[in-house]
Amino acid sequence: MQVISVNVGQPRQVEWKNKIVSTGIFKTPVQGRITVRKLNLDGDRQADLTVHGGPDKAIYAYPVEYYDYWRVQFPDMELGWGMFGENLTVEGLSDVTVHIGDRFRVGTVELVVTQPRFPCYKLGIKFGRDEMVKLFLEQGYTGFYFRVLVEGEIAAGDSIELLSQDEQQVQVADIVRLYVRDKNDLEGLQRAVKVEALAEGWKEHFQKRIDKIRIGEA
Repeated sequence: MQVISVNVGQPRQVEWKNKIVSTGIFKTPVQGRITVRKLNLDGDRQADLTVHGGPDKAIYAYPVEYYDYWRVQFPDMELGWGMFGENLTVEGLSDVTVHIGDRFRVGTVELVVTQPRFPCYKLGIKFGRDEMVKLFLEQGYTGFYFRVLVEGEIAAGDSIELLSQDEQQVQVADIVRLYVRDKNDLEGLQRAVKVEALAEGWKEHFQKRIDKIRIGEA
């Protein structure tokens, strides 16, 4: 498991449907060691902090293996690292092997997985395709966010060391499944809300689902 690319970018203004939109989704690879802080990497910023960024979305990782699928879907597009707005393009991790709450050491940084990535319409802007968000969620190749536990430095080529796995064993893909398809999976929802590292917004959403299911059963 290793980091293939470290990608950062500053918000920029782009035209979309006759409007000017500010977005930080345009990331490009950087060389050398980059400092990682609690809220982001040096040189990286989010545009709309109401839905992006914050401690539970400090770093976004996307598996390099998923690029193979998207290159088949879009053979005429140049899909360089950072195309999905990820800070880390990673190898050897996936949404079905990584659990919410898993802890990793990358370079001198320690990270914990907090949630999958559900993109906004700006992913469609990046690809020039309005249907991109729908395609992204249907395929389920979401990638995942990290919270920074220990600040430090990171670089392309760094190995990714698994420090511990969360005892609930809730995959990143399980969160997507519970949200998109299996909304009444009571056992799965109950396991998910027990994961300490899961972002509070997800816990609240799933707890509301649990409450509704229980009312229906009563």
